[in-house]
Amino acid sequence: MSGTLNKVMLIGHLGDEVKIHYFDGGNCIARFPLATNETYTNRQTGEKVSNTDWHNIVIRNKAAEVCEKYLSKGDKIYVEGRLKNRQWQGEDGQTRYTTEVHVQDFTFLTTKKESVSNAQNNPANSNAQNSNSATTAANDLASYNNDAEQDDDLPF
Repeated sequence: MSGTLNKVMLIGHLGDEVKIHYFDGGNCIARFPLATNETYTNRQTGEKVSNTDWHNIVIRNKAAEVCEKYLSKGDKIYVEGRLKNRQWQGEDGQTRYTTEVHVQDFTFLTTKKESVSNAQNNPANSNAQNSNSATTAANDLASYNNDAEQDDDLPF
């Protein structure tokens, strides 16, 4: 195989709220930390060990606006994208480095609002609310996907 591949797929929970920044010209960028967990049993001690890895997630334009609107800390999301390394000068003059996941596709898995409403005593009412919010989110995602397809400049 002569080509290369830079692809990342993660399922995790948001570690903070989505922070969005708008640029001149209407473009925007959203960032948030994503936590993934690994749990295993230590063979020697028999105790369960849990490790958490943190990933810097970057999403652009319409997709960023959709994420800001529907996601909050603790929500579970699937993201697919590519790794990018970035460096900059810190305020102290030191060169800093970071690795980011630049998202190309994503799917909301669960939201904190769904979890809270499912825990309420009236499951029929909360299911109707979840259906309405899921439909609205799906419509926004469909709009995002249509915009992404129109931006494609490939000749096929």
